[in-house]
Amino acid sequence: MDKQAREKALKILSEVYAGARPALHYKTAYELLIAVILSAQCTDERVNKVTAELFKEHTTPEAMLTLSREELERYIFSCGLYKSKAAHILSASRDIVEKFGGSVPEGFAELKSLAGVGQKTANVVSSVWFDKDAIAVDTHVFRVSNRLGLAHADTPLKTEEQLKEAIPQKNWSDAHHWLIWHGRKICRAQKPDCGVCPLRDCCDRYIKERG
Repeated sequence: MDKQAREKALKILSEVYAGARPALHYKTAYELLIAVILSAQCTDERVNKVTAELFKEHTTPEAMLTLSREELERYIFSCGLYKSKAAHILSASRDIVEKFGGSVPEGFAELKSLAGVGQKTANVVSSVWFDKDAIAVDTHVFRVSNRLGLAHADTPLKTEEQLKEAIPQKNWSDAHHWLIWHGRKICRAQKPDCGVCPLRDCCDRYIKERG
């Protein structure tokens, strides 16, 4: 994708998905962190159903730590990977209480020091809650950006690095949401709806496949 096509694609995305925000439900930095941890290999819709019950009484790390691992597993069972997620949530909650005074840390390195928090999760929390410029590369962002040609990478980290070069920094956080919603609504994994896609004329994959 050349510079002209890239600028056109970003302009279209900004118009079609103006004001796009996360689909996860949360009220605090801690709730956002837990929801993102739960969202690994799980739909946001399912996570929202789980957290609707979990967050009735467990909205702080202190409250979460009143649960045993087995009790937490029962709450989050339907999210998948529930054993490891429960262990990560309790470990992260313990560190937030013991190392960070009960508040989710703002620093990127500190966020990544928490169990269950990798590059993507740290970027989401940094961008969405702490209003920092960041691009979190989940499966939608990875797929859409590489199909379009905004990136040509084989890993999420390389994709993030290339997107940061391709997109103006002031748009990083917004572009993350644009790409996610485009991946959900049109550029789906199995059956991308290219026939109605407003980006097809500047999409590397579409142009290549149509000759």
